Amino acid sequence: MSNTKFLKLDNLSLDNILDDDADLIPLMTPEDEEEINREDVPELLPILPLRNTVLFPGVVIPITAGRDKSIQLIKEANKGNKIIGVVAQKNEAIEDPTVNDIHKVGTVAVILRMLKMPDGNTTVIIQGKKRFEIESIVQEQPYFQATTKACVEDRSEEKDVEFDAIIESIKEMAIRIIKENPNLPTEATFAIKNIESNPFLINFVSANMNLKVEEKQELLETNNLKERALLTLKKMGAELQRLELRNDIQSKTRTDMDQQQREYYLHQQLKTIQEELGGVSFDEELEEMKTRSKSKKWTKEVQAIFDKELGRLQRMNPQMADYSVQRNYLDLLLDLPWNEYSVDKFDLKRAQKILDRDHFGLEKVKERIVEHLAVLKLKGDMRSPIICLYGPPGVGKTSLGKSIAESIGRKYVRMSLGGLRDEAEIRGHRKTYIGAMPGRIIKDIKKAGTSNPVFVLDEIDKLASSSHNGDPSSAMLEVLDPEQNTTFYDNFLELDYDLSKVLFVATANSLSTIPWALRDRMEIINVSGYTIEEKVEIAKRHLLPKQLKEHGLTTEHLQMGKRELEKIVEAYTRESGVRGLEKQIAKMVRYAAKSIAMEEVYEPKVSIEIIEKVLGPSHLERDKYESNDVAGVVTGLAWTSVGGDILFIESIISKGKGGLTITGNIGNVMKESATIAMEYIRANANDFGIKLEWLDSYKMHMHIPEGATPKDGPSAGITMLTSIASVFTQRKVKPKLAMTGEITLRGKVLPVGGIKEKILAAKRANIKEIILCKENEKDILEIKESYLKGLKFHYVTEMREVIDLALMKQKVKNAKKL
Repeated sequence: MSNTKFLKLDNLSLDNILDDDADLIPLMTPEDEEEINREDVPELLPILPLRNTVLFPGVVIPITAGRDKSIQLIKEANKGNKIIGVVAQKNEAIEDPTVNDIHKVGTVAVILRMLKMPDGNTTVIIQGKKRFEIESIVQEQPYFQATTKACVEDRSEEKDVEFDAIIESIKEMAIRIIKENPNLPTEATFAIKNIESNPFLINFVSANMNLKVEEKQELLETNNLKERALLTLKKMGAELQRLELRNDIQSKTRTDMDQQQREYYLHQQLKTIQEELGGVSFDEELEEMKTRSKSKKWTKEVQAIFDKELGRLQRMNPQMADYSVQRNYLDLLLDLPWNEYSVDKFDLKRAQKILDRDHFGLEKVKERIVEHLAVLKLKGDMRSPIICLYGPPGVGKTSLGKSIAESIGRKYVRMSLGGLRDEAEIRGHRKTYIGAMPGRIIKDIKKAGTSNPVFVLDEIDKLASSSHNGDPSSAMLEVLDPEQNTTFYDNFLELDYDLSKVLFVATANSLSTIPWALRDRMEIINVSGYTIEEKVEIAKRHLLPKQLKEHGLTTEHLQMGKRELEKIVEAYTRESGVRGLEKQIAKMVRYAAKSIAMEEVYEPKVSIEIIEKVLGPSHLERDKYESNDVAGVVTGLAWTSVGGDILFIESIISKGKGGLTITGNIGNVMKESATIAMEYIRANANDFGIKLEWLDSYKMHMHIPEGATPKDGPSAGITMLTSIASVFTQRKVKPKLAMTGEITLRGKVLPVGGIKEKILAAKRANIKEIILCKENEKDILEIKESYLKGLKFHYVTEMREVIDLALMKQKVKNAKKL
């Protein structure tokens, strides 16, 4: 082009050209542009793929050709009409691009100069002419050739006032960018001001902006001139902001950059590197959070708080300590199942089958659970008492909760409260603390994924009442109170969360350690121990198959009949639950597993002899519970945290000055019961055939065996009094007789608790007769008849009745002469 003007610049896009004239940049006039527009795009063009740049019409750039294909194309074109088609690669890392690896829109270019470089590469200076679009590739070897068509440029709005304003803004912003960017020469300002052609101005600025290839390609493919101008202006604005921010940061670091500013600047650079490497950027994470929030079923209040906290996160420096807390908070809001509920399956017959399948016995308990589910089905909400399953260990309280969840199709969550002393474990920590976390209630709801799981609060009796970290049991009140848990407040969440749809099931071994206020919120369901017959059935149905499966065996390797299981129950376990029984069965299964592994001969069908060989001799001799030939020895019934048990009270007298000595690690209540019994005997000695001088001339010693075990409670009152009366009258107690009850100084017998556990303990010890307070008769009526089979009950109101029933008429042989 003969009339093209040139301006000499030191640095722009021609840094690598070695010739003296190589840094001349053409300033296209409107006449040049009209000439280019009149030129036709060749129908067939050789196509040169560029790795990391985009050529715009009118712009001159140097390119270095290193591929054999590219060098051959340039050489042949330079010998011919010097016209080539230039397109950008989609991925610059591809060494040998295919048709699918290049963009369809490119620029017709003319070769201005070709230089041979010392390293063997060829550098050419080319100038863009006109945009074109590839229609089809007609040749791939030795280089691409394609049929093309010209891209029609829409200039209908070029004379628009708004378009003129956009052009002026582009010039002004280009001048500002040149001033802010130290890498650009100030002479470039003169070049910008002297460009007369509006399309060339847009192309010139687009070519020299610091943009990615994809962004420059977007500008090249925009046909509407005004839209291309607006897009160029927008990207220039972003570029200017980056330059201003960078210059601002650099100016501060030149003087006194503090650590926080330096970390922020480095983080911004790290973010760019991560984006280049394909990682997830900070902005993408925030956008992902916004997208997730749109699908949440939360209220407008929660949405407003989320938007506010998300905006706060956007303004925070990721290197700050509070950043992780804020991020965890937003993740919690998004992960919580706000108003998301699983669909209940209220088929009560199916629920009954599942409860019967998983638990043998416990009829009253299962009946109460089904009633609870029936009310839930009819009423539709959980504003009813929280169930608390109370009983000794190993009876299936926790597994009942799991069966309830399966029976109604809800998620199952278990939270162990044993030893929990920090209130924050339930209510969460405030966000002002570093490392703050939500409470376990909210965390388990998040883990469940629904707002209506079956939530088992295990070992609620072992929850600490108060400590220096707050009062966890009081915090639990808000969880279990139907009037309060609709707006449960977690300190970390700082929002009300509705727990009213959660089916809470608590478990406890003892009620004495549960605070009264917390106990009042729950309905106590007593899960008592099992009879010998029930234990045998449980072992047969559940424990033995479970242990065989866990040890990799089948029923072909080990068979145990009812008689053998009963032997293990009676001779090797003394408990209310079945954990100890399961351990003994596991020993038998390991015996079989060892024999198989060592290829030893053994008998798969277990006999009594094999049980005694594997488990050893029985440590639980029942004979000592059945008969007592010595006066002063009485069998009592006691309740412990692991169920019912029997205890013996032994009394003996010796010459002395009277008085009572008690041993056996007993508590204050039992000591008081012994004192009351002694004073009652002294006050009514004549009625029992006891002379007062005997009480003053004989010293009495009372002992409760198993001194290592702490014992306390009022229910041994009548047992102690019977023991004192027996030793002073030298009349022994009837065989196979046990008793329990509290006494008063007037000789009245008062009712006691734990009757069912005590009855089961009596059956295990082969007791045949039991003395109880008349008021405990109602407790006996609630016990299943099969539990009472073989037992005879005597109901009393006065101590005189106890003595008449318990002591035999004749004295023991060789009775002590008083």
